[in-house]
Amino acid sequence: MVECDYSSTCHCKRSEAILKKTGGWILDGPSVSIVATMTRQYSVLALGVISVSFAAVFIRLADVDTGTPPLVIAAYRLCLASLILAPAALLRSRQEIRRLARRDIILAVASGAFLAFHFALWISSLSYTSVATSVVLVTITPIFVAVASFLLFRERLTWQVMAGISVCLAGAVLIGYGNWQISSESLFGGLLALLGALAVAGYLLIGRRLRQEMSLLSYSFLVYSSAAVMLLVAALVRGYPLFDYSGETYLWMVMLALVPQLLGHMSLVWALRFVSATLVTIAVLGEPVGATILAFLILDEAPTWSEIVGGMLILAGIFMAFRRGGTTVIER
Repeated sequence: MVECDYSSTCHCKRSEAILKKTGGWILDGPSVSIVATMTRQYSVLALGVISVSFAAVFIRLADVDTGTPPLVIAAYRLCLASLILAPAALLRSRQEIRRLARRDIILAVASGAFLAFHFALWISSLSYTSVATSVVLVTITPIFVAVASFLLFRERLTWQVMAGISVCLAGAVLIGYGNWQISSESLFGGLLALLGALAVAGYLLIGRRLRQEMSLLSYSFLVYSSAAVMLLVAALVRGYPLFDYSGETYLWMVMLALVPQLLGHMSLVWALRFVSATLVTIAVLGEPVGATILAFLILDEAPTWSEIVGGMLILAGIFMAFRRGGTTVIER
């Protein structure tokens, strides 16, 4: 999950100013260099969006033959990501982690608990409903964050945000109605996806506070590790086996950790150093579109009319709410 602080660098602003002054035509050496840099930045942003779009498909592929429990898939995803981050965290952030106050550690563990709930709920939703419904509904997270920020921190809700919330609710109701017509299981899957979006909102609200004092590497390592431990314990308590799955299942779980979790999220975090977070928010709206297309091409799963129209309403609502700035996050 990526937390956006809605700050862009002077380099990006200078680049935009040059483009405006030249009408888009860049002729001199320094300007050519700036355009090349911007192209690289936007390419990395696109790579991040494409990478996270594969998450739902990888989860489905891991579950196709063996019926792998969602808790096991979630546990493997976070465990592998934590193990990959561990060497860098221990080498570069050991002293920072040692200096953390007890309160910060407790908050990091609490953030990890919300993240564990998010993955458990969202991955479970894919066992009951379509990729399109699951990914579109979990994308509603920024709306939950905005409402919670208003209720908890008295942050002002602009008319754009309130209008966006209304449009999102209309889209969610339409998708829910379509799922209800299909089956009660499909409706239940949509509810799990919404609860997953609510859980990740808690993760992000805590993360906003912690990221003011902690580096991204330290924060990610602590939160991912605590979430991984919780998911492992939950899987063991439920009596789910952690081994004896097919080689194909392990392959897709490794891909889930490498592509959406690390490559996708790290690319988005890197892009936030140079690109405004508002642009990142809008760009990430491409994830449900990408996931739906991938599900159609790879899983032969075509979206229904209610998913298409409802999804368009939700994405339009998020765009309306955050096109002029706000608070959002990305975690899939």
